[in-house]
Amino acid sequence: MTGSSSAPVPELFSWEFASDPYPAYAWLREHAPVHRTRLPSGVEAWLVTRYADAKEALADPRLSKNPAHHDEPAHAKGKTGIPGERKAELMTHLLNIDPPDHTRLRRLVSKAFTPRRVAEFAPRVQELADGLIDRFAATGSADLIHDFAFPLPIYAICDLLGVPREDQDDFRDWAGMMIRHQGGPRGGVARSVKKMRGYLADLIHRKRAALPPEPAPGEDLISGLIRASDHGEHLTENEAAAMAFILLFAGFETTVNLIGNGTYALLTHPGQRERLQTSLAAGERGLLETGVEELLRYDGPVELATWRFATRQLTIGGQDVAAGDPVLVVLAAADRDPERFTDPDTLDLARRDSQHLGYGHGIHYCLGAPLARLEGQTALATLLTRLPDLRLAADPAELRWRGGLIMRGLRTLPVSFTPPASSAGNGPSPTQK
Repeated sequence: MTGSSSAPVPELFSWEFASDPYPAYAWLREHAPVHRTRLPSGVEAWLVTRYADAKEALADPRLSKNPAHHDEPAHAKGKTGIPGERKAELMTHLLNIDPPDHTRLRRLVSKAFTPRRVAEFAPRVQELADGLIDRFAATGSADLIHDFAFPLPIYAICDLLGVPREDQDDFRDWAGMMIRHQGGPRGGVARSVKKMRGYLADLIHRKRAALPPEPAPGEDLISGLIRASDHGEHLTENEAAAMAFILLFAGFETTVNLIGNGTYALLTHPGQRERLQTSLAAGERGLLETGVEELLRYDGPVELATWRFATRQLTIGGQDVAAGDPVLVVLAAADRDPERFTDPDTLDLARRDSQHLGYGHGIHYCLGAPLARLEGQTALATLLTRLPDLRLAADPAELRWRGGLIMRGLRTLPVSFTPPASSAGNGPSPTQK
């Protein structure tokens, strides 16, 4: 399908496309806003690229999150979700279910992400950010993905879930394998999922055996899920493990990419970066808050929303979609739609109309968005304050982006800077604090 234009559809999902997908998305918005394509996995799906269509599709109850609505051909079997989650019995999580189960499970975990709970967690996030910078500050260089953007949200979400500090480096290794294998062989991801599933099952058993009669203030999330399942909320062990898994999986990689993509955007837009540093030096946080929202819109961590499946024939943006067809809402395209945003390809940290779709819309709006925003704001503010002359240490053309379908993020982000005079050097691991 080429839409209304006789020009060929731009090549999608190549390595060149991954480096800068925005020109191709602009073409799709104009010529084929709801476009059927064959994905690298062999699955055929509809891509929704205009903001108005995307927002409507994200909230349309006729688009189910349950893969059971997709009649998978043999060549596409098991390729519409997270590799390994079916065999590991981790399917019953928020990204794969609809109401009423979605309503029930979301209610159980939503208390962990209230503004009050997230605010209480802010000192730990700041401690993590400072501790990670302490470990490389004296060297004058770092790979900000490996040394900072990746470990910060891993340790933070492990703390929130209640993973003991002595086990958190194992989670970091498993999560690293999941990221490294995106866009390549799915076996590495599946092995990591299997290891996480085994660990979570054991941790749930251990926590259940040690659970006190009454919850303590700030009780970890896994303990809360166990307590709910033991007090009539009908949460099975598989549901508890799946919920913990998806909160970990979705709760770290989005923030890795928010920090990585956001830092890269600031380093390649020196005028905007200088405005933000000046604001932070004056003790003002307003530009930081609007700036993070703009970074989410401009080059956000989630390129395509997770899978949806038409439960019946419907029309999206004038295009007929058959029952059972997969639908992927392209958040990266919608958030640069000129029909919605003025000068959408311009980075403006002070933008006031940034009602982006980076965290979705409707009942599946990202549950962990408040925590991700806290981590993003803390990470960027700490980097720019403690390493004020931070600079890119590679040609932008040489940087490589991961080739996964859903997430958008850099493989590495080499930087250099002047070591602070009071640099602590090789400080303790965040898991030892």
